[in-house]
Order: sequence, then structure tokens, then C-alpha cells
Amino acid sequence: MKVVVTDAVFDPYAEVQKYQAGLKSGQSGGVVSFVGTMRDFNDGHEVSTMWLDHYPGMTEKHIEQVCEEALERWDIIDVLVVHRVGEIKPDESIVLVATWSAHRAEAFDSCRFVINYLKKRAPFWKRESTSKGQRWVEHNTEDAAADIPD
Repeated sequence: MKVVVTDAVFDPYAEVQKYQAGLKSGQSGGVVSFVGTMRDFNDGHEVSTMWLDHYPGMTEKHIEQVCEEALERWDIIDVLVVHRVGEIKPDESIVLVATWSAHRAEAFDSCRFVINYLKKRAPFWKRESTSKGQRWVEHNTEDAAADIPD
């Protein structure tokens, strides 16, 4: 398991490839990944930049705990999470979640579980820059399939 919180722009596909190269060969039958990128709109407003804030150390610990839970709940081989903080521009990657498993269902379910946690409960605070000024985002986009309780 690997969790990275970074202020650097990253290539999610290169991250998956690099991490997979370090896994034991022949174990995984599939990898499922989710890449979240920044949109240039939210709640009916154009957004030019976004700022993600967090508590260093605490944020990583929370994400590691949910990754450990995924490893316990599903028959998966490994989990990788890379999450941006700081200033983010449209089309830049914000988050990567990747899970490896011998079978696709386990990989899909565990990947969805981790990303839903990140969207709903992870300790990040989002501020957007719009044409009307800056604003803090008080809620994330709803996902009816999210299985993370409030």
C-alpha cells in the first residue's frame, strides 16, 4: 500500500505503471484505477483554480486507514492513492486511486470504496476561485452509490 499527498503535478498513468512494476509478477488479473481531474465549473460557476488544503500527517493517516480497510474487506493485492493539495488548475489530476486484484470485481469494488471515502470523508478543504471571487466548497458532488456512511 502506498499513499502520497503532494503539491506537485503528477501523471496518474505513469504512477500506476511505476507502482505496478514493483509488485510481484503474475499475481494480479486486473488493476482498476480512478483518476479525478479538475473541472472548470462547479455549482453553476466557472472555476479558474482550486486550492486544496489538508493537515499534513493526519490526512495521510486517514487515507492509509481506509486503504487498510479495503485490503481487509476485499481480496485485493495492493492499493495506491496519490492526492494533490495546493493550487490546482483545470484538467490537472487531483486524485488517483488504483487497486490490484486477481479478479475484476474485487478491484472495482475496492477502488470505488476508497474513492468514495476520499470524496465524502477525507480531511481536505477546497477553495475555488470564480469570476465572483473565492469561495469555500461546503459539499462534494453527491454519489448515490457511495457506500461510506456519514
